[in-house]
Amino acid sequence: MGGPPDEDPPIVLEMIPQDQSLNTKPKEIILTFNEYIKLDNANKNILITPRINKDEVIITALKNTLIIELNQELEDSTTYVFNFQKSIQDLSEGNPAENLKLVFSTGASIDSLKVSGSVNRYFPGRNDKIEDAIVGLYPIDDTTNVFIAPPYYLSQVDTAGNFNISNIKAGKYLAYAWQDDNNSLKAEYKSEAFDFIKDTITIDQNIAGLHFNLSKGDQNPINLLRSSTLGSNYTIVLNKTPNEVVLENEKMGSEIFYTLGDKRVNLYSQSVFADSIPINVNLKDSVGHEIDSLIWAKFEESDRKPEKLTISANSGKSFYQDLPIELTFNKPISNINFDSLYLSYDTASIINISPEMLSFKDSLRRDVLEINLLVPDSIPFEIFSVKAADSTFRDIEGQYNEVALSANYKKLKKETLTDEISGRIEGSEGPFIVQLLDSKGELKRESYLENSNQFSFRLIEAASYQIRVIEDTNMNHRWDPANFEERRYAERTFNFIDPETGNGNILVRGGWIVEDLVITTTPKTGIKSSEN
Repeated sequence: MGGPPDEDPPIVLEMIPQDQSLNTKPKEIILTFNEYIKLDNANKNILITPRINKDEVIITALKNTLIIELNQELEDSTTYVFNFQKSIQDLSEGNPAENLKLVFSTGASIDSLKVSGSVNRYFPGRNDKIEDAIVGLYPIDDTTNVFIAPPYYLSQVDTAGNFNISNIKAGKYLAYAWQDDNNSLKAEYKSEAFDFIKDTITIDQNIAGLHFNLSKGDQNPINLLRSSTLGSNYTIVLNKTPNEVVLENEKMGSEIFYTLGDKRVNLYSQSVFADSIPINVNLKDSVGHEIDSLIWAKFEESDRKPEKLTISANSGKSFYQDLPIELTFNKPISNINFDSLYLSYDTASIINISPEMLSFKDSLRRDVLEINLLVPDSIPFEIFSVKAADSTFRDIEGQYNEVALSANYKKLKKETLTDEISGRIEGSEGPFIVQLLDSKGELKRESYLENSNQFSFRLIEAASYQIRVIEDTNMNHRWDPANFEERRYAERTFNFIDPETGNGNILVRGGWIVEDLVITTTPKTGIKSSEN
C-alpha cells in the first residue's frame, strides 16, 4: 500500500536435486523460491546442456515453485547444466533471478571444462541483436550438424558478443555459431547468419578466445527448374537468383540478349529461327554453387502481345562535375533516338547527349544504360534534368517508351565539399573493397585496392559517413559469404572505429581534410592468436 517498489530478485530456498549433486538421474527438477514467480519465455531462455529433447520437457511455475518435468531418460556419467538466465522473475515487479544455474551429474564426477570467446556479425541488419546468437558444440561422432538438430552443448551470446560454455566433457567437437531468429536452436539454410570452425576442436583443457564471424548466405545449391518458350522469347527458371551469368553462343550480344529477373534469366532475340539454338549456360550463386548446362532455346513467331517498355532513372543523385546518369530498362534496348535525348539546366538551355557519352553496363544485356557527362563550373545552375521524349528508346521487341522521362540531379559547389577522407588498413594484405557509406548505410563511393592498403575519397558531400572494408581474397570484386558444403569461410569485413568515441561515424564539412584514419581487421574465425 504505497510502499517502495520491490527491487529484489527471487531467491532460491531449495533445489531438487541439489546443485553439484552426483550420481543422480531425476525425473523432475524442483526449485522453491522465497516469493511468487512467473516465467519469461522459458522454452527459449532456459538453456539445458547437453542436448535433451525439449519437446518432451514440461516447465510450470506454480506460486513460489518451478517444476521441470523431464519425461526422458538422462545419459549415464554426464554433467547436466540448467542455465535459467533471466527466465524466472518475481510476480509483482518482474525482477529476474540473476546468474541462476543448476549443475548435477548422473555419474561420479562433475565435468568442468570450459570454452569461451566472442561473436561478430558481418552486415548486421538494423533489427539484428547479437544476443540472439547461439554458440553450439557437436561431438565429432554426432551425425547431425547446425542445420539439422540442436547442439549437444550451447550458450547464448551476451549483448557484448561474448559467450561461455561450461561443464563440458573432454572430447573432440565441431563448433558453430548462428543467429537463432526463430528460436529453433538450429540454423536455417536460407535466412539465418551462421559461422563454423573448419577443424575439429579437441577439448581437454579450457579454451578461451574462440571467435566466430556470422554471415548470411542461402546454402541451397542453385538449380535449373525448367526452361521454356514465352511468347517469342525464352525463359530459364531457377530456384534462386544467380550472382554470375555466362551465356555462350555466337549470336549472344549481336542477335540474342538477356535480362536477369527474380529467379529467372530471360532471353530475347532480334530474329526468328526455324531451329532451336544451343546455348551454354553457366550460373553461379552467392555462395559459389554453380550450374554448367546446355539448353536449346526456341525463338519463334508469337501472337502474344509484348510487354511494354519501361524506364527508371537514378534520379535525385548529387554530383560535382561528373554526372553519372543510369537508366534501367525492363528489356534490352535496340535503338536510341538522340534527337529527343538531352540534358536541360534552365528553360532554354540544353546539352545534347551524343552516342560517345553512352555505354551499356553489360553488352549482353543492354538493359542498363550509363550516360557520363562532365558539367563544368562555368554553368551556374544547381538542378540538371535528363530528358527523353516518348519514343526515344526502342527495345528488342519493337516497343517504344510510351512515357516521357524526366530525372533531376543536383550539382554541388566545390566549396561545400569535403576535400578528402583518407587512411590505411592494418592487419591484412588485401586486395580490399573500400566502401564509403552514409548514415543510413547506403553506399556512396567505392574503391578497389589491389596492391595497396592506403585509401582515399575526394570531393565528398558534407555529411556523416562510415567506412567498411571487404577483404576480397578471391579477387572477384564482391563480398562472398560462407560456403558450408565447401567448408569455406566468408570473406572478412571490418569497419573504421574511432578509438576515442568507440563508434564509426565520421562527420565532415566543406573544405575539411580528414586523414590518417586507421582501420584494423576483424579477428578471423577460429581461436584468436597474434595472426588473427
